[in-house]
Amino acid sequence: MSQQRSSERADTGRAAHYWRDALAAVLAGLAVMIVTAALGLWAAGAAGLPGNAFPRVVAAVVVLAVGGSVDLSGDAGVIAETKVGLTVMPLSVTLAGALVIATGFLRPLRHRAVASTRELAGWAARMAAVWVLALIALAALARHSFAVRLGDRTIADIGEVLDASPEVGFRADIALTLVFGLLWLAGLLVLALLVSRKAPLPARLVRFQESVRPAAFAMVALLLAYVVLGLVAGLVVLVTRGHPAETLAVLLLGLPNLVWLALTLGLGVSWEGKVQGPFGLPVPHVLDSVLRTSDVSTLNLSSLSEHDGRAWWLLVVAALLLSAAAFLMAARSPARMRSWQHAVHMAVALALTVLTICLVARLSAHYGLSLLGVGDVGGGLDGEVFLRPNLWTALGLAVVWGLGAGFVGSLLAARVHRRGEVEPTAN
Repeated sequence: MSQQRSSERADTGRAAHYWRDALAAVLAGLAVMIVTAALGLWAAGAAGLPGNAFPRVVAAVVVLAVGGSVDLSGDAGVIAETKVGLTVMPLSVTLAGALVIATGFLRPLRHRAVASTRELAGWAARMAAVWVLALIALAALARHSFAVRLGDRTIADIGEVLDASPEVGFRADIALTLVFGLLWLAGLLVLALLVSRKAPLPARLVRFQESVRPAAFAMVALLLAYVVLGLVAGLVVLVTRGHPAETLAVLLLGLPNLVWLALTLGLGVSWEGKVQGPFGLPVPHVLDSVLRTSDVSTLNLSSLSEHDGRAWWLLVVAALLLSAAAFLMAARSPARMRSWQHAVHMAVALALTVLTICLVARLSAHYGLSLLGVGDVGGGLDGEVFLRPNLWTALGLAVVWGLGAGFVGSLLAARVHRRGEVEPTAN
């Protein structure tokens, strides 16, 4: 009897410890995301928003960063019409939270060879439960409305007389935020298990780690390498070219959006986009120049090089970093693996990576106001910005690049001692 009670107390103690770890991991990740979003918005000038809106905007940015849904709406009275929409994912905030949460998820699992499916599912479920509560709190806070000043004095007077003073507001959709936020967390935890060598897997899945983990690790290393290069370039621009606040805002909110876009462009992927009206993209001037046309523009290496010949360096950087990633994958793979297997693994991994970039880096924003059928009464406020990839071409190019890089990486790693090799013994 005493032994049974001791066992029950031990189980209760372990459960309480697991809940504390889950709470710490989620809250730490959430805190990093909030701080990153707040600093980025502060640098962008959002701290001065009226009506105590700043913390609500921060909450909305964090909701967007985890795949949540924030609906924009406009209200300009019975005789006016507003059209507002926004689709964007601030990937700097996403990446900061993902790194912290993944670390917190893996920490209790280190130094383990095997873990049961039930144990991993229970650990993930505890984190998901805390995550749900955090998402509900964020989504409840992420709502506000702003009054929009009409630029023309006559139009403004008419709007006041006819009670058509426009307002623009945002509100997080709690249900969709919970759905997409949980999918985001699930994907993050699965990726963390795939990337980490020390994380345990269920016994029946161990046989797949030799083919999956090296490729997953190589892709994460590739994406992080682009972020590091972009951060260095951004800091150089911040110090040497002025506009430090704007540059800091881009680094803290959308750095991966830019550098992972650069990765796809270096692979030859084409994007379609347009910048119209007063809105613009927080991007290098050459990119804005390509997209700011009267019609939909094609963004690729060719169109960029017409404005700046240095754009072809994106091809060189992509080739070098992709070869390095393929070498890293081959060096972490068992020695018995053949070159064609490396090529196939690299092709699949790169295609999935490019698919993910194409899904999370696209953006769309538009705003329009009309009064009595007269458009753009806001004094130039009408505008549209969008950027979307040519998806199937992107995936095809990723497969081709992956096959080639996989072979190159296999050759480069041929002289590197790898797992599964036996050192020759001296006679």
